[in-house]
Amino acid sequence: MTEVVIGVDLGGTVVRAGAVDQGANLLAVSQAPIEAHLGAQAGLARIIAVIEKTLRKCGNGHLLGIGFGATGPVDRQLGAIQNPYTLPGWENVPVVAPLSEHFGVPVRLENDADVAALGEYWAGAGKDVRRLYAITLGTGIGTALIYDGQIYRGLDGSHPDGGHQIIDPTGPACYCGANGCWESLAAGPAIARQAREILLAFPSSRVLDLAHGDPNRIDAQMVALAAREGDALGRAVIEKAAWYFSLGLVNIITLFVPEMIVLSGGVMKSVGLFMPAVEAAVNAHNIMVPASQVRILPAQLGDQAGMIGAAYTIYQNG
Repeated sequence: MTEVVIGVDLGGTVVRAGAVDQGANLLAVSQAPIEAHLGAQAGLARIIAVIEKTLRKCGNGHLLGIGFGATGPVDRQLGAIQNPYTLPGWENVPVVAPLSEHFGVPVRLENDADVAALGEYWAGAGKDVRRLYAITLGTGIGTALIYDGQIYRGLDGSHPDGGHQIIDPTGPACYCGANGCWESLAAGPAIARQAREILLAFPSSRVLDLAHGDPNRIDAQMVALAAREGDALGRAVIEKAAWYFSLGLVNIITLFVPEMIVLSGGVMKSVGLFMPAVEAAVNAHNIMVPASQVRILPAQLGDQAGMIGAAYTIYQNG
């Protein structure tokens, strides 16, 4: 019987579960919408169902444990999700104890950005890199540092959150309580908001066509597509977001000087639009630290990184 670990990746909209063997092979995957508005208990039942479906898909292999990556913040010591932002109503929701009791195996809870970084370290672009920094740019900005194969943790095991570093204190308010943090300036919703704010100056924009004439439907992917097609509004918004993104990235390089930074997330599907600003910023800040020696690469595992990295937390810790 094949020995497997289930890696769970819980986001704000979808929960995925993958059966992963010791060679980092993904043997089976299942997913379902989490529908956070139905409440935490309904969500937990759905997570259990997705795990059970994944086990059936891989022939009910011998389950060694469950690694669980969740959109933050999470309390690792209590084994609970504390997330009123992307999972409304999920405050102080235990997940480790119920899952461990139901499946009879050890369960490890981590921040989703941390497990995605571990996945890239174990089996992706950052394989065996000693100092790996991972940035996920999508609905938010998730960050994680892997040092010698271990998640870097802050005080009391907390997760350092690079996505909420202050870039422009006069900028827009964020749910984190700050103004002008990185996420509020460069993440997907920020890109969409910036496009809507300047829409009147570009009445014939391709962005509005892609949104079928409804400004409320504009999202970051539409803006990026328009930019690739040469649309003036799309290019203006992406250039501004790329500049903000490059400032945050340079801060990270200056603070940590990692050997590699891997970039993932929905917005990074348009990574080519961001790289000119990133390269210019890195070259401009190559005096105090060897910034130009830091490799900046797209992540390799896509939406599999969280599941593979979550599973690795079980293999890594026996």
